[in-house]
Amino acid sequence: MNPTITEQLTDAGRRIEHDSFAIVDAEAGPHGYGEAEWQVVRRMIHATADFEFNGLTRFHPRAIEAGMKAIREGASLVADVEMICVGLSRPRLAHFGINAHHFIADEDVIASAQAENSTRAVQAMRKARSLGLLDGGVIAVGNAPTALLKVVRMIRDDDLRPALVIGMPVGFVSAAESKAALTELSDTPWIITAGRKGGSTLVVAAFHALLALAEARA
Repeated sequence: MNPTITEQLTDAGRRIEHDSFAIVDAEAGPHGYGEAEWQVVRRMIHATADFEFNGLTRFHPRAIEAGMKAIREGASLVADVEMICVGLSRPRLAHFGINAHHFIADEDVIASAQAENSTRAVQAMRKARSLGLLDGGVIAVGNAPTALLKVVRMIRDDDLRPALVIGMPVGFVSAAESKAALTELSDTPWIITAGRKGGSTLVVAAFHALLALAEARA
């Protein structure tokens, strides 16, 4: 089955995107990814023109299947920042019945962060957990390492069970460390970009690739 919902809406747009993917395939060189994993990595390279993600992107063995299952079941997606929710295609999310959430700018989140001398990202993940959005959901972190570290702690200490964690925070303080901590979780599916590189654009690209895979295999 050829994807329709997760493709570009015009013939011209589809040609440009497909030609871009072909260029990425030709220039990327050898890689050790499976076919489905490569579709995720290729879209991330396409979104950034950065071929280092061929190698920096790493997958839990069950990440692809877990992501597609969550998408088909209409699982909630919780992002650390608004940029991820804005970047995701609303029609593609709606096709699968997926709602995308972020709480980083909520007044109660800001107040809690100020009162506890914490970060908004940590408090936002706490709020998402209290609303029942994290268990069985997709957690998408592209900006805040503290959000990812909080998720890791909730998985380890509080029996949190997300369907998938896309952990790609960018930066210099705890970004690489937060992703390394996530990879130590053997029972929770994850996708990361190793090291300092990451960002919301990559999270959006990775999730769009998972949406396309879910549609193609439906």
